[in-house]
Amino acid sequence: MKILIAPDKFKSSLTAEEVAEAIAEGIHSINPDHEVIKFPLADGGDGTASILTNHFEGKFVHVRVHDPLFNIIEAVYGYAGTINTAFIEMSAASGLRLIPKEIQNPLYTTTLGTGEMIRDAISREARKIVLGIGGSATTDAGIGMAAALGYKFLDCNGTELKPVGENLEFILFYR
Repeated sequence: MKILIAPDKFKSSLTAEEVAEAIAEGIHSINPDHEVIKFPLADGGDGTASILTNHFEGKFVHVRVHDPLFNIIEAVYGYAGTINTAFIEMSAASGLRLIPKEIQNPLYTTTLGTGEMIRDAISREARKIVLGIGGSATTDAGIGMAAALGYKFLDCNGTELKPVGENLEFILFYR
């Protein structure tokens, strides 16, 4: 018998790859003759970049970026040079998991780090970027990402605004 195993992660417990492996071990413990095909999946959140990077035989890129509260962290994304495609998870740089629960407030968070990952991928000649947006800690409508790519958001006095959710209502101009 041929069995296809195509699970998502078990959040906060196992990666999709670990789930597939555990299921395969269970099947083989009952009948070692079954042919098992493991094909881990993801829903666009945590684990998506890893699965796509492995599927396309890419490499993982480590880059220093800003987290949702503007602290410098190391984030990881995938890059498949054979197809000039980057696989980026917003949660790696702008994720809720990066902020302690007691200080989570989406008005003060940014997607700047995600934009820095995109900028890094472009510098590596990425022609396509697959962006998984699950797990975000932000409500900045992407102005942090745009700021990392060179945009400036200005208020009615021409003053540059910090790229966070609470400043969206004050944007009158961009350049």
